[in-house]
Amino acid sequence: MSKGRSSEADRYCYLQTELARLEHAYYVLDQPLVPDAEYDRLYRELLDLEQNHPDWITADSLSQRVGGTPLKVFNEVKHAVPMLSLNNAFEESELVSFDRRCREGLGLETVEYACELKFDGLAISLRYEGGVLIQAATRGDGASGEDVTANIRTIHSIPLRLTGKKIPDVLEVRGEVFMHRKDFERMNKHAATLGEKEFANPRNAAAGSLRQLDSKITAKRPLSFFAYGLGALEPANWLPKSHSQLLDLYLELGLPVCHERRVVSSVEGLQQFYQEIGAKRNQLPYEIDGVVYKVNLFKQQNTLGFVSRAPRFAIAHKYPAQEEITTVLDINVQVGRTGAITPVARLSPVIVGGVTVTNATLHNEDEVRRKDVRVGDTVVVRRAGDVIPEVVSVVLDRRPKNAKPFEIPSQCPICDSHIERLVDEAVARCSGGLFCAAQRKQALLHFAHRRAMDIEGLGDKIVDQLVDLNLVRTPADLYRLGFSALANLERMGDKSADNLIQSITQSKSTSLPRFIFGLGIRHVGESTAKDLAKHFGNMHALMDAQLDDLLTVNDVGPVVANSIISFMSESHNREVIEQLLASGIEFQVEERIAGVDLSGKTFVLTGTLPTMSRDQAKALLEAAGAKVAGSVSQKTSYVVAGTDAGSKLEKATELGISVLDEDALMKLLGR
Repeated sequence: MSKGRSSEADRYCYLQTELARLEHAYYVLDQPLVPDAEYDRLYRELLDLEQNHPDWITADSLSQRVGGTPLKVFNEVKHAVPMLSLNNAFEESELVSFDRRCREGLGLETVEYACELKFDGLAISLRYEGGVLIQAATRGDGASGEDVTANIRTIHSIPLRLTGKKIPDVLEVRGEVFMHRKDFERMNKHAATLGEKEFANPRNAAAGSLRQLDSKITAKRPLSFFAYGLGALEPANWLPKSHSQLLDLYLELGLPVCHERRVVSSVEGLQQFYQEIGAKRNQLPYEIDGVVYKVNLFKQQNTLGFVSRAPRFAIAHKYPAQEEITTVLDINVQVGRTGAITPVARLSPVIVGGVTVTNATLHNEDEVRRKDVRVGDTVVVRRAGDVIPEVVSVVLDRRPKNAKPFEIPSQCPICDSHIERLVDEAVARCSGGLFCAAQRKQALLHFAHRRAMDIEGLGDKIVDQLVDLNLVRTPADLYRLGFSALANLERMGDKSADNLIQSITQSKSTSLPRFIFGLGIRHVGESTAKDLAKHFGNMHALMDAQLDDLLTVNDVGPVVANSIISFMSESHNREVIEQLLASGIEFQVEERIAGVDLSGKTFVLTGTLPTMSRDQAKALLEAAGAKVAGSVSQKTSYVVAGTDAGSKLEKATELGISVLDEDALMKLLGR
């Protein structure tokens, strides 16, 4: 045997062993060791080797079976019809080839396909006899699975008895047990409060819940089910002509079926379905990792038949992985606007969800400890949509001996100030305040925000230059900037510099609430800033306020009051405020609506109003003395609802709170 062939043979043996280990952990132990994308990559490499060396294939090759062996603690169930897996398509060319093979196999110009979602849960077979659920089994190795009937009976979305007029004598329904995102998050949050182990993802949670020996535990888990396939059937003539019609019949029988499905008749139709579902994938209430295409007509499915492992008439079109594995090159920290210290893993570049990821958040020191992330570790990284990538877990069996534990630094990496962590907080913070360049940049951006001082044109890139060139250290320095200093910045021409100077000048005419909010005091948002301005009337009164004075302000508790006192006790903060006031900032008195006083009334806005934005409606209400809150409670006086009003309107109805439309609101305001 040549050296090259020997090397390939060694690789083939390794892949068989490694994939068997990963499958055992995934299917039998419910403890996945790597993301699905890593398993898929290794499995495709195995198939490529077998294609080049078909004489290597044996009966026990992983390509000749599906899944893993059942656990011994459950009774074994032989599947009357094998539960096979689907081949995967990752590239558009693979989808085109699938369509070509189907058309050529059927001798047709076009083929009709049923499109549906590929759920990230646990495949299940439900056997109904005479319309009554008598048995439920997992996929297992495809030929036999585990009897989980007692646990399946606890899932409320699965009917114990079928409904409808046309019920077959025997019906094996194939489908997926899964967990909705909101249910998963709620369950994990509850587990955390009890100090119990949290699940890594909804798929793992669903699998672990369904395979509990005690069905009472399963009953407490929020599992759901969607039907999507068929096993044994008697009589055979009950079967409709197509897969899409079968799913319609399932609905009539009382079986849950996902509404995200479609019938198309071209590659373009398949691609459109894939793209449309992909665009809203992260907004779906459940996890999916792809979509599935099946030749729609059962007669044509029978003609195409099966290969050893999967049907020829169906394929799974997978999305770019939202989870991948990579290595941690280093762990350092970022400093936020409030001084918050966030550990960040610097990663060996990896493509996740179609984007190259080199950094991932570790949230805080406690999170690093809980996940035990170390420099040198192989980790699972997750990215969903526009969410910041995060480290999900560590692949412990790949940890090198010299992996270095993370220690949070004692000094700020930006300004060298002391890093401190209060007893009641999860986040450590830099104590440098406005002296810290990282905090200065974020503080300036916050000060210029449209809901604060509203300095149009002062964005990230300009602030970076102003701070890096030491032109601006505090918000007060903005009002000392000259035209030449701005015009000399990169990508800043004369016109842009002139516009920014005008915007800075115009911002001097503002309101006291906007100014207070713009200071960036921790825990002081827009609403609290308005309450403070209304109570104290001027900035100096707020600066000198004592704890007892602050606690008399509406909705100001000890945490907010102490934060204000801490801010005002710093001499450099007081100096900045005095410099700002001396620069010519004037507080305009907000005009009140004559003859209307809604003081003491709390409003909540929801939905889209016909002729005005919610910001405009909020301004009118506040001008009448009302408070506008973000959520509905017993304290809410009115809810103003437009079109597409959601849960806030529902809660208002439950609590018996008066609901106004735009016309009723305008009448209340005397308009």
